[in-house]
Amino acid sequence: MDVASGKDVFSDMEHRTPVQSASVAGGEVAVDISNGVATIRFSHPKGNSLPGALLQRLAGTIAEVGRDPDTRVIVLRSDGTGPFCAGASFDELVNISTPDEGELFFSGFSRVILAMIRSPQFVIVRVQGRTAGGGIGIAAAADYTFAVRSASVKLSELAVGIGPFVVGPVIARRVGMGPFMAMSVDADWRDAAWCESHGLFARVHEDTAAMDQAIDTLAATLAASNPEAMRQMKAIAWQGTEAWDALLAERARMSGTLVLSDFTRQAIARFKAK
Repeated sequence: MDVASGKDVFSDMEHRTPVQSASVAGGEVAVDISNGVATIRFSHPKGNSLPGALLQRLAGTIAEVGRDPDTRVIVLRSDGTGPFCAGASFDELVNISTPDEGELFFSGFSRVILAMIRSPQFVIVRVQGRTAGGGIGIAAAADYTFAVRSASVKLSELAVGIGPFVVGPVIARRVGMGPFMAMSVDADWRDAAWCESHGLFARVHEDTAAMDQAIDTLAATLAASNPEAMRQMKAIAWQGTEAWDALLAERARMSGTLVLSDFTRQAIARFKAK
């Protein structure tokens, strides 16, 4: 990411780590660290959906970057001009055949969420388009989320016979239980204005150019800020999530069992036939 606006304050610590990328499960995770800002990008040709192996790589990358003492702030984004994230891989969902496979599948987004909230750095998320399911969990797990006016969100899990169990805790914490239940029950698209008014998006811009300029400015400012102050602010913000490892594992088992039910199998078959 270009953080040229912050160069003056980094005259004594400017550095750039070569971009590191890895192709996983048909997609990619890449990292670019420059002037204290680590930009993590993920991509997948199917609407930036995230297969299990790609989720694992993404979670591991966030955790690894979080341990880097030269990283002051993390920017998490997806590639392209289409969806920010279409959620988990539907192809993998339909092939689950055992409870253990189901639990493993639904644990993918929990690992990413936990890596984000446990990172000592602020995590900024960039939402350039529609997002669904687990992608909303990523937006909610950020410390600050930017979006464009055309971005909208949808929790469609009930339509395929399951529920947003794994991402539920972080979304409900961000927007409140009432709005979370509403978006879970009716599975309608919520526009960016709704997301901003309920705290899911911190700032909404008219287009990606304006959004990216604002992200660069904020990232450079944060990279020049006191890292210990930011660490303590983040710890306070996420107080009460200490038991989420066990909670999200329990939710993953719940979903992994439910996805094998006859009702859910039939709902998935109807969804595929549309």
